[in-house]
Amino acid sequence: MNYRHAYHAGNFADVHKHVVLARILTHLKQKPAAFRVIDTHAGAGRYDLSSLEASRGGEWRDGIGLIWQAQRSAALNAFLAPYLDTLSALNPDGRLLHYPGSPLLVARTMRSQDRLIACEIEPQSFGLLQAALRGERGAKTLAIDGWTALGAYVPPKERRGLVLVDPPFEDTTDFLSLSATVAAAHGKWPTGIYCLWYPITERHQPGALARRFQKLGISNILRRNSYLGRPGETPGSSAPASSSSTRHSRSNAISGPSCRCLAKPCGRTPWPARTGWPDKRHRPNRHPLFHTQKMCLTPLLLA
Repeated sequence: MNYRHAYHAGNFADVHKHVVLARILTHLKQKPAAFRVIDTHAGAGRYDLSSLEASRGGEWRDGIGLIWQAQRSAALNAFLAPYLDTLSALNPDGRLLHYPGSPLLVARTMRSQDRLIACEIEPQSFGLLQAALRGERGAKTLAIDGWTALGAYVPPKERRGLVLVDPPFEDTTDFLSLSATVAAAHGKWPTGIYCLWYPITERHQPGALARRFQKLGISNILRRNSYLGRPGETPGSSAPASSSSTRHSRSNAISGPSCRCLAKPCGRTPWPARTGWPDKRHRPNRHPLFHTQKMCLTPLLLA
């Protein structure tokens, strides 16, 4: 496997992913019953932003670096608190040197009764993952292929929980594996939340993925896309992007990150946005950084 997340840790796609992940965990913690998190492609767990890999591309500076230095409102701080609390604990002197991967963020956010299974097949990354989660209560690391783990460890004994699927997408079959494997897991554990991440490198792939889920009978899906680029830049061209899909309900709503809804859609638009983008008939026209698209309904809205 050639993909090395150390080059990309803390970039805008990581911020997108981890803010959403932290809000899902906050949602799960609203009930006292224990929940289970299964991270199928966990990675190293913790990343050194001063390392050669992180410094070479410097992608984190346009991701978490901007968030870390920004003058944030009290409302935004409250919304980001589950995410920023873990970052602050890793960087106690205020200098941004370390960034948590998804498994460490989960381990630092969950409660004593909750459990995490973190899977990683690449040997070097697995060794780093073990070190990152050593001493974290309720966390278990497994050197196993993520797709295999999804079939082997679902359903867990807990009724509630989250499956986080973020493969490297080096294999052209990963998009097909994503729909087929998650559909099988959902059939065994329909009360779980399935959070899927994929790069938007070509326009047709995310749409085709959604259609496959619909054909497989998983109709309650939230999709949220983030695009980074210049005003008016068309997604699918040179603009980098990230996306998530979560198994829950859908309708249309657009908002920026200051929308704090978790139980119902509010429809506020604090950033310039046009409903329906990236449909080519509707494109963002003013915002200099990125546009977010969400499709959602109760019982879960991620902002």
